[in-house]
Amino acid sequence: MPDTSARPLWTAAEVAAATGGVLHGDDRPITSVTYNSREIVSGDLFLALKGARDGHEFTGDAFAAGAATALVEHPVEGGAYVVVPDTLHGLEALGVAARERAPHVKRGAVTGSVGKTSVTQAIKAGLDLAGHYDGGLAHGSIKSYNNHIGVPLTLARMPVETQRAVFEIGMNAPGEIAPLSRFVAPHAACVTTVGPVHIEAFTDGEAGVAREKASIFQGLVPGGAAVANGDAAFFGVLRDAAQAVGARLLTFGSDAGQDARLLDFRTDAGGASVAAELFGRRIDYRLAQSGAHWGLNSLCVLLMLDALDVSLDTGLEALAGFQPLAGRGQTRTVTLADGAFTLIDESYNANPLSMAAGFKTLGARSVSGRRVVVVTDMLELGDQSRDLHEGLAGPIDAAGLDLVHAAGPEMRWLYDALPASRRGVWRATAAELAAEAALLVAPGDVVMVKGSNGSKASLVAKALANLNSAEGVPSSSDAPRALR
Repeated sequence: MPDTSARPLWTAAEVAAATGGVLHGDDRPITSVTYNSREIVSGDLFLALKGARDGHEFTGDAFAAGAATALVEHPVEGGAYVVVPDTLHGLEALGVAARERAPHVKRGAVTGSVGKTSVTQAIKAGLDLAGHYDGGLAHGSIKSYNNHIGVPLTLARMPVETQRAVFEIGMNAPGEIAPLSRFVAPHAACVTTVGPVHIEAFTDGEAGVAREKASIFQGLVPGGAAVANGDAAFFGVLRDAAQAVGARLLTFGSDAGQDARLLDFRTDAGGASVAAELFGRRIDYRLAQSGAHWGLNSLCVLLMLDALDVSLDTGLEALAGFQPLAGRGQTRTVTLADGAFTLIDESYNANPLSMAAGFKTLGARSVSGRRVVVVTDMLELGDQSRDLHEGLAGPIDAAGLDLVHAAGPEMRWLYDALPASRRGVWRATAAELAAEAALLVAPGDVVMVKGSNGSKASLVAKALANLNSAEGVPSSSDAPRALR
């Protein structure tokens, strides 16, 4: 890996030049960029952004914590600062400058209704491993930094020595993805899948979501690769969008004719075994993930890595070591006084597609007790919410799940649609359900918690995990992550 310890990410003068601002105070080296004064470490550039609170209120705290410089819209006290007309536009300009000063960087971008954070981080794992082998520096999104702040912030944090990078791009409303993709100017961009997510913001529902997701291809550099899910119901929208910008279309799916075709996916205690064809070549590989959706996800990752000049062997090695992210499939054994159960934490987010995939994954697990799912409300589904919640009864039945516990007013529609034999406990809120955690499980159960972050599914997952009466035996998903 290159030694970047002596190289600042920016200097205050460079920030002023990139943003068109005016520096007041000393020119200082800058080691990172943040808008959260509580996350400041010595040497940071503090961005005084305006949101629910005006970031200018916290410049004093930022300087006290060690900020080297602040990006502001008016003079402040406590340290050096760069004044710009608009701090958000200043951040955008800094992100563009970071991209333009490093034209050698191979950049990838990821969006999709389901799986974009996990796919982004799996690609990042491949980029990290490639850099470990060839001495290149990898960069990428952290957490879910995928909006109008997170994308330019991730760009602004990109060191000039970077060789490969990947960026997650999300949306809540029409017209958000294309501008963010243009910031990144990716060499490869993918749509993991399209489904009924954020549909309340689109008058034509999923069709509108598909067009918005497909707009990620508008940012591709000339001749870039557009990676699309060939199994998606709105694949035609993705294909047409890729062709409209002259992109090189690469597809993954289950049917013949895909560039990456899933042949078989089998789960076991340690993850899953996958059989596939990649550009006509048979490949067999291991995943640390056991979720049924990871068959196609892994093919998306491999196509993106190939487009970013990462070898197949490196990609497969990265996938074999890539563990589930927090709230996205992490698995642990929880020990009770009279036995143990397995907890699968899928509490970070949920929509009809990911719910169905989760049920399928749970249904494939070997159990000595019951297959139990705990669900909380899916959000932003507009006037389709009742139908989509009730409609989960079908995938639950198909997966052969034994018991369903539910929380939230929307999940009451599902609860009432279930046969009495599958109904567990329904409560109005996740907090109420979490308070009864000990009543939801029994030794030998495999329990999945699945719900939207906004409906507090994580409260139930934490309550179940805290039932540990002794040091449980960690599963393979609790092991330290491989080089990423």
